[in-house]
Amino acid sequence: MYTVMNRIPVPAESAAAFEERFVGSMRETLPGVAGLLGARLLRPAQPGDEYVAVMEFTDREAFTAWMRSPAFHAAHGPDTQGMGGSVEMFETVAAVGA
Repeated sequence: MYTVMNRIPVPAESAAAFEERFVGSMRETLPGVAGLLGARLLRPAQPGDEYVAVMEFTDREAFTAWMRSPAFHAAHGPDTQGMGGSVEMFETVAAVGA
């Protein structure tokens, strides 16, 4: 499994609008993405801290294919050079539970 986390700074006063826009984009662009196991948007426990978007793919190749896909371009607009925020990528060593 290949996990990508994107830490996104959002001012507390913009949080509700950000959540609505981001979740809407996820629901519109992610269904059917090959190799995508799941995606979550995590709200910070403290207002004003960074949100974290977590996406899990079957492997790095599936993630790379998604970044080249129409779904990625639809979600990120014309500037698709980067995902914005601070992106971290991980390969799963072990997993327990559902």
